[in-house]
Amino acid sequence: MTSDSDKTLTAMKNAMGSSSDVAAARIREYLESKNNVLLNIAITGESGSGKSSFVNAFRDVEDDSEDAAPTGVVETTLEVKEYPHPNYPNIIFSDLPGIGTTKFPAKKYLKRVGFKKFDFFIIISADRFRENDAKLAKEIKKMGKNFYFVRSKVDHNLRDEQRKKDFSQEKTLTQIRDDCVKSLKDQGVESPQVFLVSSHDIHLYDFPLLRETLERDLPEHKRDALLLSSPYIFPDIIEKKKKVFMRQIWGLTALSGVVAAVPVPGLSVGVDLALLVGAVTRYVTGFGLNVASLKRTASRTGIPYDELKAVLTSQLAAEHITHDLIMKVVLQVSSRAALMIKILRVNVDSARRQK
Repeated sequence: MTSDSDKTLTAMKNAMGSSSDVAAARIREYLESKNNVLLNIAITGESGSGKSSFVNAFRDVEDDSEDAAPTGVVETTLEVKEYPHPNYPNIIFSDLPGIGTTKFPAKKYLKRVGFKKFDFFIIISADRFRENDAKLAKEIKKMGKNFYFVRSKVDHNLRDEQRKKDFSQEKTLTQIRDDCVKSLKDQGVESPQVFLVSSHDIHLYDFPLLRETLERDLPEHKRDALLLSSPYIFPDIIEKKKKVFMRQIWGLTALSGVVAAVPVPGLSVGVDLALLVGAVTRYVTGFGLNVASLKRTASRTGIPYDELKAVLTSQLAAEHITHDLIMKVVLQVSSRAALMIKILRVNVDSARRQK
């Protein structure tokens, strides 16, 4: 199987075989296509099941943020509500009305919400899955789409069970999962897999497993989109994002080289600065080092924002990445490199004299 790195390199080689202007256009088109892959995730479940909190958690948005999906609201609408990822607007989380709030059978319900535009479905329940959930899953399967059962609010259940003397978290989670699986099997769903999650503790329970499963099941060209939009609190996510950005450097380097061959004064420097501003902005945002992400991390972890900010030593972890900031850092790096070369030469000359 051809890896993403091999495909990137092949695309660059094909582009480089053309004239400078055509090659630059092809490389830019390739990079834009990789950065703008559309991913539309359908979230459905009964009113009060925790859909909105789940959407906000996956988007790394606090429930009380301006762009958050509203929580604690009684569902009355029959319309699909779309919530783009704040950093990646090509990643859309679509909050579907619970099938129990409509008078349509599962098949008509899917057509009404426009099922074809969704990449996969997440069916959420805050207790056991019901007949409507099972019917919906069967129809989704018939139409060739993937679906995933998510049992939400398990933190609430654990908190309630902790009052018992013989409380065991592992035992409680197993009972919740077994109960959900049994109810789905009783309603004709074959080999159901149920993910237990808490939207307020996404690093616990089955949230990491759910994310890995979604990534594995997606077509290859959409995996990076899901990965980049995933919460950055998981070490494996950070490593995977690093690899994605490393692959993109191939394209940026190729585009810079092509533009440098065009005999227009100042063009290469201008394009390189624009490329660097865009790339660094994506890196800072992707790793959660921008101001908004750091404040969300502070709110989630209880670590003061100033303490998180103090750990960052790079000037590039700024609220706004600008041409001037890039030039400042480049000049500093160049000055340090020149200083290191000078020091090296002095040491070499000194060693020669000692001989």
